[in-house]
Amino acid sequence: MQTWLSLVEVDGAEFQDLQELASLWGDVSLELEEIDAEIKDTYALLGRFDFLLVFEAPDRDSVFELSLAAERHGLDMTTMEGVPIEHFGSLVKE
Repeated sequence: MQTWLSLVEVDGAEFQDLQELASLWGDVSLELEEIDAEIKDTYALLGRFDFLLVFEAPDRDSVFELSLAAERHGLDMTTMEGVPIEHFGSLVKE
């Protein structure tokens, strides 16, 4: 599986409290399971973005599905593929 990182903005969503926002991640996790993806880490951020989501997904199509699901929940995701530094190093050597 490939590793993906998403910078997430809570965009246009209205939450009553932090508990409601936290429960949203449970909903997103369920949708991830449906597309055979898995959250590895989630961080709350200070600054322009609200969260960093690190997850594994089998392919780019699955990532598009996740982005659409997140948008339905009022989240805006900027997603990029992550390459382990060890693998990146081997690419540079070639």
